[in-house]
This record gives sequence, structure tokens and C-alpha cells, in this order.
Amino acid sequence: MAIMLIQIEGSELPGRYCGPGPDFPDGHHNIHVAVQGKKGQQDLFGLVPADVKLATWILDGEVVSPPPHWDVRGPQIQGSPGKRFIYLTWGVVDEDSNFTMFRRAKLWLDAVPIDLLRSACKSGLLIGRLGLSDDHRWPLCASVRPPRIIWTAGPG
Repeated sequence: MAIMLIQIEGSELPGRYCGPGPDFPDGHHNIHVAVQGKKGQQDLFGLVPADVKLATWILDGEVVSPPPHWDVRGPQIQGSPGKRFIYLTWGVVDEDSNFTMFRRAKLWLDAVPIDLLRSACKSGLLIGRLGLSDDHRWPLCASVRPPRIIWTAGPG
């Protein structure tokens, strides 16, 4: 088994306020984003305010099967073999520093091309770059695959 880092670089963050919407008539205030671990919103990694210029998370991964039947595991990597993904979780942080999730983006690792995975496994670094606002400038949510995210291998 080999170690591989997965670096997620998010730009174009939506800001700390969005809304109103049908399920939140007053909008969401003090929005933050983090990578979600396997224990849900109690297991957040790298919580940052949604008005920073760039958010970067570096995740530990363990390659348990090389390409073409690639599989990677780690504390923030969700899903079953062949269907792994990373959650970016959006939520509101209240005055007591409690986080309440209101949407998530699912970054699918099965969308990384095999040749790129081989290079990333060799270099030990897979990089995903994406804008974190949707087409309405709200926090990005739902399934995220290319071209919404651009995957590259680190230098090696």
C-alpha cells in the first residue's frame, strides 16, 4: 500500500451569506465550508469561512489498489470501492461556534482519468481544483465531476 495526498483547492467562494430560499426564508448567515469526515457534521476537517479567497485542504489517502482498479481510503474519503468521494460540507456557524450543515458537494474520485491516477500514484499527489460557487453564486452542491473540477497529478 502506498500513501497519496489529495489536495483540494477551492476558489470563487460564495461569501458568508446566501438566500433567501424556499426552505430558508431568512437566508443563511455566517457560512463556512469544510471537508466532512466519516462521522458526519461532527467530523469536520479544515473549517474555513466562505468568504476567503482560496480554501485548500490536504487529505491523507492510502492507495489500497493501484489503477486501473484503483481504490484509496482515508479519514475523509467516503463511499465503497470504485465509488469513492470527498464531501465538502457547507454550514452555518452560530455564536457558540456550533456548525449546522445545510448542503454538501460530492467530489467523485471515480471521475479521475486512469492515466492521471497512475501519475498521481507515482508522484504521491492528486490535486483537484474547482470553483465553490454554483451558477447562482450560492455554495456549490450535488455531484461534482469534470469539467466542474479539474484533476491533475502533482509533480513527481
